[in-house]
Amino acid sequence: MIDYIKGELAEITPAMAVVEAAGVGYALNISLNTYTAIQGNKEVKLYVHESLITGGRDDSYTFFGFASKQERELYRLLISVSGVGANTARMILSSAAPAELSNAIASGNERLLKGVKGIGLKTAQRIIVDLKDKVLALGIAQEVTVGDGSSTVVVNNEVTDEAVSALTMLGFSPAPSAKVVKAILTESPDMPVEMVVKEALKRIK
Repeated sequence: MIDYIKGELAEITPAMAVVEAAGVGYALNISLNTYTAIQGNKEVKLYVHESLITGGRDDSYTFFGFASKQERELYRLLISVSGVGANTARMILSSAAPAELSNAIASGNERLLKGVKGIGLKTAQRIIVDLKDKVLALGIAQEVTVGDGSSTVVVNNEVTDEAVSALTMLGFSPAPSAKVVKAILTESPDMPVEMVVKEALKRIK
């Protein structure tokens, strides 16, 4: 399983990037967000999602590349929704920044999703219903409302992701880990990741 590819950006179009690493050119399908993030760079690091296409005599792998782990996680969530295929998910990701899309799903913003070509009301509603809790549980949404909703606390996504990843590797489930991590960062927004993990180990049941 390939987690990421790091190397020279040999070719790029708004839909595809070719990254040369160790003498091998990897063609990766990308979104417009990733295109904007990496165009003009000589060296890039793209997080990879491998898609196995079956049919006929041979099976083939298609690689999708993302400029951030957040965008890759959103892609994987989107393709888990019935009726949302690989290209549709890529179009959705091309229509808005990952944080904007995450917040739209978390807040039930059907309008943003319906603005994507090929996404009707039913599909938009299905995406929101299926992914709202998952987006919140994984800490993908940029902002998390705490308490009675009168105040909004911005949680550091990078620290959240690293802490949840560390806890997951230690054997804890992602959803409860994310909930505890977000609670800790809400109380202490500037706490470094290693302290967040230590505090989470005390709180996770």
